Amino acid sequence: MGEKSLYSRRATLSLKISEFEVPPMQDLLIIGKRAPIGPEAVRRMAEALSPEQFTILKLDHPRIEAVLVRNSILQMLDRDVLMKIVLEEAERLIHDTMVLRSELKITVSVEREVEL
Repeated sequence: MGEKSLYSRRATLSLKISEFEVPPMQDLLIIGKRAPIGPEAVRRMAEALSPEQFTILKLDHPRIEAVLVRNSILQMLDRDVLMKIVLEEAERLIHDTMVLRSELKITVSVEREVEL
């Protein structure tokens, strides 16, 4: 008997975005082009507080210079998919002098159907 299976895999993202404050470490930091702290300083801060846990992604965007992302998120989700969603939401809130922080939780839902 041939095995037939239908496979569905989905991810639900939930973002919480607020203005940057201390302590600074969240899942994402969205850095404005003219923010008082730049991407390199943010990278050094993240490295000092949580070595090898974050990656800085520089962007070509009119108001956003870069996004600091927890590495575990980049292992779960494609970078382009993540950045598209983050930018769509953050650009509604951010001024180029701001640094936003965001908590990001990823819930993966898997549904499989197999022939018995």
